[in-house]
Amino acid sequence: MKLILTLLAASVLTACQPDSSSSEQNNNTASTQAPVIQKTEQAQQSETQRLNEWFAIKYEEQLQMSPMRLTFLGRKTKYDQIDDMSEAAEKKQLAWQKQTVDELSNKFDYQLLDVEGKISYDIWVYQYEQAAAGQAFNKNAYIFTQFNGIQSFAAQFLINFHKVEEESDMSAYNKRITGIANAIDQLLVRAKENASAGVRPPRFAYQGVIAEAKGLIAGAPFTDSEIDSPLWSDAKRKVASLLDSSKIDQAKADELKANAKAALLNDFLPSYKALAAWFEADIVNTDEIARGVSSHPNGDAFYDHQLAASTTTELTADEIHNIGLSEVSRITTEMLKIKDKVGFEGDLQDFFTFIKTDKQFFFSNTDEGRQGYIDETEAHLAEINKKLPEFFGVLPKAKLVVKRVEAFREQDGAAQHYFPGTPDGSRPGVYYAHLSDMSAMPKNEMEGVAYHEGNPGHHMQISIAQELTSVPQFRTQANFTAYSEGWGLYAELLAKEMGGYQNDFSDFGRLVNEMWRAVRLVVDTGLHSKGWTEEEAIAYFKEKTPIAEEAIVSEVRRYLVLPGQATAYKVGMLKIMELRATAEKTLGDKFDIKGFHDTVLGGGAMPLSILERRIKAWIDTQKAI
Repeated sequence: MKLILTLLAASVLTACQPDSSSSEQNNNTASTQAPVIQKTEQAQQSETQRLNEWFAIKYEEQLQMSPMRLTFLGRKTKYDQIDDMSEAAEKKQLAWQKQTVDELSNKFDYQLLDVEGKISYDIWVYQYEQAAAGQAFNKNAYIFTQFNGIQSFAAQFLINFHKVEEESDMSAYNKRITGIANAIDQLLVRAKENASAGVRPPRFAYQGVIAEAKGLIAGAPFTDSEIDSPLWSDAKRKVASLLDSSKIDQAKADELKANAKAALLNDFLPSYKALAAWFEADIVNTDEIARGVSSHPNGDAFYDHQLAASTTTELTADEIHNIGLSEVSRITTEMLKIKDKVGFEGDLQDFFTFIKTDKQFFFSNTDEGRQGYIDETEAHLAEINKKLPEFFGVLPKAKLVVKRVEAFREQDGAAQHYFPGTPDGSRPGVYYAHLSDMSAMPKNEMEGVAYHEGNPGHHMQISIAQELTSVPQFRTQANFTAYSEGWGLYAELLAKEMGGYQNDFSDFGRLVNEMWRAVRLVVDTGLHSKGWTEEEAIAYFKEKTPIAEEAIVSEVRRYLVLPGQATAYKVGMLKIMELRATAEKTLGDKFDIKGFHDTVLGGGAMPLSILERRIKAWIDTQKAI
């Protein structure tokens, strides 16, 4: 691509030569330019290759600081360890990042890098700058919350990500039980320090943490219950699999189970009891009315930082709020069109009530109904997968499975979510759905959510990124919320173009999902910048969407404990749509939807400003063809 751009620039310079230039002069010019271009290309390739080799070394150093990240990648290095989650370790890693950025500027000539090399360089620096900026707000962060909190994720990590295939894997599992207990202890110290600084999550977050912590130490071996606790059940299952495959004998199986039991009773239990006890004692210090982070010391500056980190833009809270209001108005108009199309008599609020209450839009609240939700989700994904080659040149190799969230972390009305598989495909990507309350899981929204979490959404984007070989490995694992969630929301709309939402009610569900994300812009900024209470946010949500109340409450509480994060979806989607519109207008007949999508996905996740630069370079290349 760089060679084409260089040749284009050269042709423009040549065209500017006086018309009186002789053919001999032109031939001499052409003959002298070719070696210069070739030399420039060789220098770029050499410097970029040297940079990529440096990134490989540095990223491996970074991975070695996170045993859990290594496990996510399917590696068994440091398989018996858990990350150091102390503030001291965090500062040590930041110092390491600063050192690497200093090395970058000292060892490499930015101007000699090719296009991808410059993007890699800029992403590495951006990640450090964001981490460094966040240090000013360490005391503003919520350490434990009810939304995918570390207290429940730690158990999920062992159950779903720590594979046991050999005896040594189970020994490592048992050591990690102790490691999790140590990590919880470290994080509880940080939670106490933040509370002393006047920063506590809302009361409902305390209640959620207490319930989840107690849930993980309920049942055997912690009590005489006939029901096993989640980790004890998992440990027994994994030991049994080793025994069944003749990897161990009965004596070793008994020993491994005894070690797991000892780690649970001697380490895990005291840690989780202390966690629950402190939250139970400190909950009296929380406010009855939940408010945003602006009510905390340094809260306004913290929220500004969170918005910048989540959206990778310089948009202010007021600007994001106004974008939200505009999008809510536009989507409302689209909703009214579908209401009228299906012949519903009544206003939009009446239609919302119909959508929320009519039995045709819900599965039964039974195991059969829950399986029906999964089955239909899989059917929608199978149909859209057939259309992928028409819109993408590069397709993911990794498989996708649809699962119900584990009982110990399942919440009524909580948002569906995705966990990536391993880069080598040994563990598939998983789309998780909370199915404890089927009245909060309407059929008409199911299709859009499937496309968001699966294909062409998160599974496609993240799997393609992990499978890239054309960029440094750290870019295949980079995470920028505005990019990834913006793509997920764009994928919901793209699926309509691909033939999805044949049912008008499903298309209305797509609009409900988009409205959900538009409302987020208004509600998130309302809560954290404009002094809205939880009740005010819930009321606005109810007015603008037909979403079940349980889901609305769960969503608003999510925004309260993750300030700024939810604004990334719509901001990212709007940027991708803007870039596509620019490409279509500029290229006309030369616009290739496959090429556009492959360019968006082909470099891994990145800040929106860098994505814009990447797309503009692609547009220039297409124009030159």
